Amino acid sequence: MCSEAMEGAMQTESKIRADSGTDPGPRGPGCSLRHFACEQNLLSRPDGSASFLQGDTSVLAGVYGPAEVKVSKEIFNKATLEVILRPKTGLPGVAEKSRERLIRNTCEAVVLGALHPRTSITVVLQVISDAGSLLACCLNAACMALVDAGVPMRALFCGITCALDSDGTLMLDPTAKQEKEARAVLTFALDSVERKLLMSTTKGLYSDTELQQCLAAAQTASTHVFRFYRESLQRRYSKS
Repeated sequence: MCSEAMEGAMQTESKIRADSGTDPGPRGPGCSLRHFACEQNLLSRPDGSASFLQGDTSVLAGVYGPAEVKVSKEIFNKATLEVILRPKTGLPGVAEKSRERLIRNTCEAVVLGALHPRTSITVVLQVISDAGSLLACCLNAACMALVDAGVPMRALFCGITCALDSDGTLMLDPTAKQEKEARAVLTFALDSVERKLLMSTTKGLYSDTELQQCLAAAQTASTHVFRFYRESLQRRYSKS
């Protein structure tokens, strides 16, 4: 997916969201997640694509494959999974490479790569806007793009970010301002079957008790995200 094509698709995707009023995010007792919106099958070249919006954070994802893989990257008993994350502007840096590794580890935990040995599955993520909880939004966009591409998975997955302020107050799906002011920021990837932890990354200072509180809050919030996935897919396929 060339950068020019991605930029054009980003502009189109922004117009779609602004004009069509995409799906509302979860709002209910005990759920403080921001507004959600999702559009699938936006791009023509990838085998699957999706844009995911959380508040003002937006990511566009494209999935290629299973496809032919370079001999140097070939794995004889499973598919080779690659993740490419492109920032909104400039070239990828250390932060992007770190997120690529975390997203790849999460995808490898759920994708049934053994069904497509000696092939390549590539997930390309383009950041459209970063207003906080970027890694969680990237995970959600990647999952919906993999679903759109028909890649076999043992479960869906989602990303949830938690922040702890100086008083120990827990915030779900924090904004960029809240993340900057937080004492600790924790992001979890969870599966849709048993809410098992697939990946976690943390920054800052926190106690073991606070870690468990954040994980429990993320598991509870994941129920709302997976419900959003299901409702979004039902609306899409009921139209088609």
